[in-house]
Amino acid sequence: MCRKFALGVSVVFQPLLIPSMMVLTLFYIVPEATVVPGEAKWSIALLVGFTTFLVPLLGLVGMRFSDLIHSFHLPEKRERLVPFLLVSVFYCMTSGFFYWKLNVDELLIATLGLATFSLMALTAVTYFWKISAHQTALGGWVALVAVLSVKFYSPPMFYYLLVIIVISGLVGTARLYLNAHKPLEVYAGFALGFGINFSVLYSLLVA
Repeated sequence: MCRKFALGVSVVFQPLLIPSMMVLTLFYIVPEATVVPGEAKWSIALLVGFTTFLVPLLGLVGMRFSDLIHSFHLPEKRERLVPFLLVSVFYCMTSGFFYWKLNVDELLIATLGLATFSLMALTAVTYFWKISAHQTALGGWVALVAVLSVKFYSPPMFYYLLVIIVISGLVGTARLYLNAHKPLEVYAGFALGFGINFSVLYSLLVA
């Protein structure tokens, strides 16, 4: 039962879903953070979900059925490089499209760009060390909510930040329980995602 729960947590909060969760946070948890028109938010959120989750997921499914990878869990470091590179390409295309074609909001562009840069940094690190992709993505989400909590402080934002931190801890614990990572790999993944996103977003919104 515990293993099924840990697998469920890993799937529900898998890295490909986190950029969509970050955009939904901007649009619906802190709507005053962006200038995106209300009527356009749902369409943009769906587009982000399609390009950062569904299309990369289909790419990974194709790699699995062509035996380029042996498991969606990517347990071996050597198996991670090509999928991470493929997803990085999709994320670069998405960020470029939003920047050059749909440049409707600076914070939205920054969020997508940072998700892309975090993934590229993760890919580079993976060449030497298998750190947690889950925690890299969640570190970015925690950083976004932390900066928004400073900029647009309110009691609900504080509790939302606590919820995201608890989710991150739960996912990290699940990854350790499944023996997918060692503790240092989990901490390093979170530090990478949080460090990249917090430093840029804080300078953009607060400093």
